[in-house]
Amino acid sequence: MPADSARPAPLDPEATATLLARMRGGDADAVDRLLKRCLPPLRRWAHGRLPAYARDLNETADVVQDAVISSLRHLDRFEPRHEGALQAYFRQAILRRIIDIVRQHRRRPVPVEVPDSLADDGTSPLDRVIGEQNIERFDAALLKLRPEDREAIVCRLELQYSYEELAVALDKPTPNAARVAVTRALRRLAQEIQANT
Repeated sequence: MPADSARPAPLDPEATATLLARMRGGDADAVDRLLKRCLPPLRRWAHGRLPAYARDLNETADVVQDAVISSLRHLDRFEPRHEGALQAYFRQAILRRIIDIVRQHRRRPVPVEVPDSLADDGTSPLDRVIGEQNIERFDAALLKLRPEDREAIVCRLELQYSYEELAVALDKPTPNAARVAVTRALRRLAQEIQANT
């Protein structure tokens, strides 16, 4: 078998635009055809992006399908401006879903029995409120950044990707390029936080 036949053919942007128009017109067959075209490359792209500790019952294929089907509701506002725009739109939806799963996993720690001898940590209610305010500032500043900066920060800080994993996630040529992208994104984040304090 020739090497070229193993690689999937790129999606025809004109046909994708046609399917989108038909889908907006209520054509259920167009939705099915669009999903059949888009889901396989999205599953390949998403493979390995959900950290193992957050998988529980979440399979990559399910995460991709949930994110794509959820984002179909908002396709009436989507305008493809370049080749691959729909795939990029779906990848952002998948990445947001992965981030949500990781955050949910971190909010639900593993239940453990607390020994009676465990002392109070001494954190006052005021200290807790200050900590919550810092998280709110962080989240607000993060939303003001460009999507690629948000992705770099979330993947490094919240998902704890290595720079090798980040290079793949951010489409950077080397781990060092990914490190530089994260450093610059963090600098922009710090500037946003500083501007709003």
